Amino acid sequence: MTVAETSAAETSAAETSDDAFAGIAAQDVALATLRRALEEDRLASAYLFEGPSGVGKGRTALALARAVLGEAAWPRVSAGKHPDVRTFGPRDEGARNIKVAFLREEILPYAEFAPFEGSAAFLIFPEVDVSFPQHHAEAANAILKTLEEPKRGVHFVLLSERPERLLPTIRSRCQRLRFRRLPDAVLEDVLAREGIDDAGVRAAAIALADGRADRALHLAEEGTAATLLELALRVDDAVSQARPGLLVDVAEELAKSDELALALDTVQLFYRDVAAAAAGLADDRLRFRHAAAEVRARAKVGARVASERVALVQQALADLEANANKQVTLDALVHRMRAA
Repeated sequence: MTVAETSAAETSAAETSDDAFAGIAAQDVALATLRRALEEDRLASAYLFEGPSGVGKGRTALALARAVLGEAAWPRVSAGKHPDVRTFGPRDEGARNIKVAFLREEILPYAEFAPFEGSAAFLIFPEVDVSFPQHHAEAANAILKTLEEPKRGVHFVLLSERPERLLPTIRSRCQRLRFRRLPDAVLEDVLAREGIDDAGVRAAAIALADGRADRALHLAEEGTAATLLELALRVDDAVSQARPGLLVDVAEELAKSDELALALDTVQLFYRDVAAAAAGLADDRLRFRHAAAEVRARAKVGARVASERVALVQQALADLEANANKQVTLDALVHRMRAA
């Protein structure tokens, strides 16, 4: 997802305002830091915006450029057509990392000669932990050298969900700002403004969104939230019964999911609620409060077992991200959940 697409998902575009950050919700600490830097004319040469996707990082990066370059530049900045604001990701479709050749032939020369029109230039890198992971050492070290020797007026804005994957030296060269998950009330407002009129659909989407506006919109528009919860319930049915055939079936069903990570996230969130319900948390504190009766009916397993199942799903997600065999991982997951 591009910065522009992410920005649209996070919240609707703010109207022209003296405050370029107007309309960015629930990120008061990060925005206060940036406003203070602008007021004192002490903008850092490199920022690392950390936090989940869909919470305002991309929108804030563009708003920072807007604040510096001015309202006259904003139409081109927001359209991705301003010469002093560039978003860089892998050039080749389907690639995950930024290739060293692309970095040296296009990105680094741009950083050397910018700004071209205004008083400053902004290089924005979405998913920088994917573009420059530690194991992609040559590219990571090349970008590090540029961060260590910044040119006046050139600002790097790195967006990251997993900053621990970056070289420690890259992290240390940036001013780090943390972006938090969005409250349910903000997600409710985003979905309502996007024309999602069904309150039940909004509630189901918000339950699975994990505080991310992009995920909430995707779930609401595709209508998949209810389906994912039903899958989580089938997983729980399978691991709660002493029938090996059910475990095999549900592992195969998970493997066939078009959005496996989201399906496993749903299972993980479901068991968090089961653990919370078993510990006596009120219905209005549950993530799946619209399905609180189902959660409470399954809380007999106890908080300890439910918490162990959360940890097992987390480990399976990590294994899959490390390219473990999908079917083997899922088979092992459901059997371990059964044994918990």
